[in-house]
Amino acid sequence: MFAGGADGNGHLPRPRRPRRVGGVGSPLDQAASAPPHPAPPPCTDYDMAYFKAYSHIGVHEEMLKDHVRTNTYRNAIMHHKDLISGKVVLDVGCGTGVLSIFCAFAGATRVYAVDASDIALQAVEIVRENELSDKVIVLHGRIEDVQIEEKVDVIISEWMGYMLLYESMLGSVIFARDKWLKPGGLILPSHASLYLAPITNSRRYQDSIYFWRDVYGIKMSSVMPLAKQCAFMEPSVETISGENVLTWPAVVAQVDCYTIQAPDLETITAAFKFTSMLQAPLHGFAFWFDIEFNGPVRQKVKKQASQPLDVDMEISSPSNKKKKQDVSIVLSTAPEDAPTHWQQTLLYLFEPIELKKDQIMEGSVTISQSRQHARFLNICLKYFTGDQWYVKESVMR
Repeated sequence: MFAGGADGNGHLPRPRRPRRVGGVGSPLDQAASAPPHPAPPPCTDYDMAYFKAYSHIGVHEEMLKDHVRTNTYRNAIMHHKDLISGKVVLDVGCGTGVLSIFCAFAGATRVYAVDASDIALQAVEIVRENELSDKVIVLHGRIEDVQIEEKVDVIISEWMGYMLLYESMLGSVIFARDKWLKPGGLILPSHASLYLAPITNSRRYQDSIYFWRDVYGIKMSSVMPLAKQCAFMEPSVETISGENVLTWPAVVAQVDCYTIQAPDLETITAAFKFTSMLQAPLHGFAFWFDIEFNGPVRQKVKKQASQPLDVDMEISSPSNKKKKQDVSIVLSTAPEDAPTHWQQTLLYLFEPIELKKDQIMEGSVTISQSRQHARFLNICLKYFTGDQWYVKESVMR
């Protein structure tokens, strides 16, 4: 997690894309002020550290090398080419500008590529290198501060953090949507779902905890309580497989980017009830997410008897085949799918619980934005199994 160094598993922290304000090399950088509607939030020291982290080229290299991520976005853009060609696009948190360039390739008339970190300066050069400076306008600054003199037809953003909501970049997309998106405009991705499931992972316990029982013939079991605190106090971002998952997942949250409001993100609570599919030790719980790239919801029109059929009307065809714009493109970070740089987010228990096949676990999970800083997440799991209540609390920072 972002704290300036490697995470507890030796991985580079993957901060989320910042948004930029100001202009680089374009007269539109000095555009007239937009109406003060919604009020921009203050830029804190945490925000500045967040933006600075995204100036490191290694962060963007990791994301670009995530072929599942990048190819899915490119496919989604080309899938919705009819809604992008000849239109104005806003890329919130553009990074190196790859999504903006994909939109230009799809025929966008103009793309505003906005990012708050200094990687925006590199995005300017990448745009020039690809001879797209007449179409892609890079703005260096927060989306909450940038000035754009026109409404846009499309908003695209790669806003998802670990566990979907870490880093709270979705709030910036909501801000951009409410300020600049035309009615009926396209948002990519359009929907997201966050999932939770109990997991078993004996290897992780062996590597991090039981290792201390015998170290080169020396007993070090006294270190184990401290090792558990260091390894399992905070959420861990790592890759597991479908074999680690003990039950079908529960849906924790569903996001509709066309309608969600910022206050909806402050606290999310969901109840769950799991039934273990096998006998195994419960080592913790895993979070993962899916995102979908759907077009704007169309109004259902009642056909009058004398009205001819219209291809844009919500009607069923005799062949029952979906029209192109109705086919969902999905990017999944589930354990059984191809791995992504998001991996899965795991909350490990300090002590495993032995589960029997068909044993029930029920309780609730609450995810809330930290009062210390809205980009951090407080996570509280309360669950009951085997005639006992348990609580696991953690902060993702």
